[in-house]
Amino acid sequence: MRKDHGVSEFRIVVLASGNGTNLQAILDQLHGRDGIAVVGVGSDKRDARALRRAREAEVGTAEFPSEEFADRAARDLAMGDWVEGLAPDLVVLAGYMQLLSPGFVGRFRDRIVNVHPALLPAFPGLDAVGQALAAGVDVTGVTVHYVDEGVDTGPPILRREVPVPASRSREELETALHAVEHELFPEAIRTLAGDKARIEESDRPPVADR
Repeated sequence: MRKDHGVSEFRIVVLASGNGTNLQAILDQLHGRDGIAVVGVGSDKRDARALRRAREAEVGTAEFPSEEFADRAARDLAMGDWVEGLAPDLVVLAGYMQLLSPGFVGRFRDRIVNVHPALLPAFPGLDAVGQALAAGVDVTGVTVHYVDEGVDTGPPILRREVPVPASRSREELETALHAVEHELFPEAIRTLAGDKARIEESDRPPVADR
């Protein structure tokens, strides 16, 4: 499915629905560095700040508003065609707030990653911060994981703990989680890019404990 763009290039397509702060972290820390390139940013929202961030970085964009498609499967088929045309190594969900159809997930199997503000499998789904506060835990965290057909059920790639502030302030906790997301997500992508380069250069499968 992927075209040959050279061993050194690791191509990323980002899907985002909102402000795009995780996208900005990826652009700032990864885009154009160490052979990593963000080659497209797609959104289900025409007015998403993420699209403006992409254009400011001279990255191509595409819009897939739900009202233009008969259903989720039709939207994801069109979005999948656009993604596939960019020949990505990785599809990154950076605040993409729509559930992906099984067809889209299957089409890019083991190439879709997401970041979630909890130590999965704890607190999956919506409002992970509220779930953590309601549960009374002292530590929560951030998980970067592969995406499968479930809700936050794909295999984890990296996790990092974040202490819950003594104040139990939602705002403080969200600020701390976002700061860790902005470090951990680019770190995980960089790790995946490095693993791919090593595999291609050596022309052998990764070692079993990677």
